[in-house]
Amino acid sequence: MWLHASCFLEFNIPVPTPFLLMLRPRSGYQQWVGREQYVLSPSVPAVEFTDPFGNLCQRLVAPAGSFSIQTSFDIEAADASDTAPGAHFVPVQQLPDETLPFLLPSRYCESDRFTKLSSSLVEGKAPGYDQCTAIVEYIRNTIKYAPGEGQEIISACEVNERSQAVCRDMAHLGIACCRALSIPARMVVGYLETLEPMDLHAWFEAYVGGRWYTFDPTQDNLQGGRVAIAYGRDAADVAIYSQFGDPVDLLRMNVNVERMSAPVY
Repeated sequence: MWLHASCFLEFNIPVPTPFLLMLRPRSGYQQWVGREQYVLSPSVPAVEFTDPFGNLCQRLVAPAGSFSIQTSFDIEAADASDTAPGAHFVPVQQLPDETLPFLLPSRYCESDRFTKLSSSLVEGKAPGYDQCTAIVEYIRNTIKYAPGEGQEIISACEVNERSQAVCRDMAHLGIACCRALSIPARMVVGYLETLEPMDLHAWFEAYVGGRWYTFDPTQDNLQGGRVAIAYGRDAADVAIYSQFGDPVDLLRMNVNVERMSAPVY
């Protein structure tokens, strides 16, 4: 399917402020960028680089006053996320080098504290994909998805003590439990066409059966219409914007995703 997605951010900047942005999707296995637009107002010099996780990042200094960022793109996304019940567990010694950082505990995913819980959740399940599915079911059955309710980022341990959470925090718990079983897991931030209310969304991917697969504790099924913007160990790696110095006011943030017919360029 083809999607048109956009994100608009408007800030009030008290003094010239350095920003690090992560707002550009890249073409990959389940998405292809056909066209995109990136507008800074007022226009300022920006430098793009690729971070250690392959994300496209932009550096700039926003001037004092009103400052806005408008991104939009046409992208071909998968009609449904791939699933693979029964996909095998990949032994650590056989994992690709690039997956190894996603085995370790991180700031918001204390996987070293989830060994007992994870083992109990997957008892009787075949190692690999089916274990990930059992973890997702545990999260979905014990924690209510409450979009818009979590402004403060919390860790997997904190999430596991609560009765409701946002998508980002539920992903943290899934990641921590997978890593506790020596399954590489990473956070993904992006767009989901059917999300209500519309906003940026977070889910996680686990490496089983020789590739990454999508898991989302907030959704009853793995529908398509997903657009990944950023990958990382946890929320600390995938902020769509980070500003440094004196605090700035985010005045407005609008996110929109809509299905479109195949574009003709």
